[in-house]
Amino acid sequence: MKVVILAGGFGTRISEESQFKPKPMVEIGGMPILWHIMKLYSAYGFQDFVICAGYKQHVIKKFFSDYFLHTSDITYDFTRGNNEMTIHRSVTEPWKVTVVDTGLSTQTGGRVKRVRDYIGNDTFLLTYGDGVSNLDIPELLSFHRSHGKLVTVSAYQASQRFGVLDIDKTGRINEFWEKPQGDDSFINIGFMACQPEFVDYIEGDDTVLEKGPLQTAARQGQLMAYRHTGFWQCMDTVREKEALESMWVSGEAPWRVWSD
Repeated sequence: MKVVILAGGFGTRISEESQFKPKPMVEIGGMPILWHIMKLYSAYGFQDFVICAGYKQHVIKKFFSDYFLHTSDITYDFTRGNNEMTIHRSVTEPWKVTVVDTGLSTQTGGRVKRVRDYIGNDTFLLTYGDGVSNLDIPELLSFHRSHGKLVTVSAYQASQRFGVLDIDKTGRINEFWEKPQGDDSFINIGFMACQPEFVDYIEGDDTVLEKGPLQTAARQGQLMAYRHTGFWQCMDTVREKEALESMWVSGEAPWRVWSD
């Protein structure tokens, strides 16, 4: 199953870091937050990733092109006038990673549409490249398959500045809007499960995933919510980055559901 990660935005609210790299490449504990997100999915057996790159996309490509080298113990032997390299140990992840340049200014929906050929014809998972969680991905997928709708988003109860969800008792989302109506509103934290037909709701590069396709799906009764009550935190600001870094350094990072 494909895991699509949106990693192409400018990250203007954390420009102190993103002026040099894409926001998903800002590091927590010495590794990009993108890596942390992928480790979450990988811990549950989802290891086929499609990265929707854009802004400074070469940084993401270089990270993965060098990943095997950087996670291996290597001897370089120049004694015979050659550059002989011996790999002793590698802890490289069992990942397949497709990095797609989806354009510099393409909106979130447009990025998903641009990777349509890489998704295939099966259910796919979709998330943002700037938030970590201990969300149970198999439970999310099981819930998605149980209701037969096109899209499931993960809903989290918090006072934030994200897309707000009006959810009924069955989990159906009746309305999706951009700004919170109150402190107890459920917000969309990403970690979505989608049917490939959902991509047809996206018109083109200028389509914002949250303003067009998800709103349309909600109006048509095709959008469901998986309620997450555990940990979630985005990394929009330097303060949020520092908070996540502190959790990681302390050894009490709730999103670290993997053992290695």
